[in-house]
Amino acid sequence: MTRFDLSPLFRTSVGFDRMARLFDSMANEQGPSYPPYNIERTDEDTYRISMAVAGFGEDDLEVTVEDNQLIVAGRIEETEEDNGKRYLHRGIAERAFERRFSLADHIQATGGKLENGLLYVDLVREIPEEKRPRQIKIGTAANKSKEIEGKAA
Repeated sequence: MTRFDLSPLFRTSVGFDRMARLFDSMANEQGPSYPPYNIERTDEDTYRISMAVAGFGEDDLEVTVEDNQLIVAGRIEETEEDNGKRYLHRGIAERAFERRFSLADHIQATGGKLENGLLYVDLVREIPEEKRPRQIKIGTAANKSKEIEGKAA
């Protein structure tokens, strides 16, 4: 099964076309497996991505947010000391990588830290005031006509 039929979900929703395209792209995507990572929900509106980046230092990593995508890239520059090394076994992957995460609307990256070979990126959902639920007053036709009469008089 390579296609998902999401039409039952969209019978009572408006403007979720992007979600259908996201599901289609995810079904066809063969993502890289390096470096391994975890995504955890730490609170109602906060998340943390933990990524294993053994061998990378702060200067070797770059974390950016662009068009609702979090991009984590790592690149280690070879030095003259590295050219003379002869490995009998090389199990620590120090290859360049780029990992992309799609962020929902109103998710902001608030910080990151590198600790014990793990890169932590903290995310928070910050919903603007105009997007939060609000109460809408419901009036009757009689009340509305009285208001109009009151303003006109």
